[in-house]
Amino acid sequence: MNATDVIAAYYEAFNAGQTDRMLELMHPDVEHHVNEGQIRKGREMFRAFNAHMSASYRETLTDMVIMAHPSGNRAAAEFVVNGTYLKTDEGLPPASGQTYILPAGAFFTLRDGLISRVTTYYNLADWMRQVGG
Repeated sequence: MNATDVIAAYYEAFNAGQTDRMLELMHPDVEHHVNEGQIRKGREMFRAFNAHMSASYRETLTDMVIMAHPSGNRAAAEFVVNGTYLKTDEGLPPASGQTYILPAGAFFTLRDGLISRVTTYYNLADWMRQVGG
């Protein structure tokens, strides 16, 4: 698979709730740079992050645009997050099933045909306004 195919498969797995498939597309030494958070290193940290997110949020990504560098080792995606806030996340407003629509993007590095870095960005203040206001 080329870089665009890998990223498309990653997001198809995300939308299908197939977190194990997402992990298969990750390099064992993956670095996950979370918006407003710490860098998580390795597949197990990514697995734990996904479990937490699945418990607290239900999200589907739409309007996906994927771009890749011709070298195949870097890519980016822009999309819209359509979500429901299911369970209160520490330090955030109380969850009561609020819905949100949030533009977001991600940047990737690929190594050996697998995702070795993913950095996700979205406007946290916009999300807070939508769920906490």
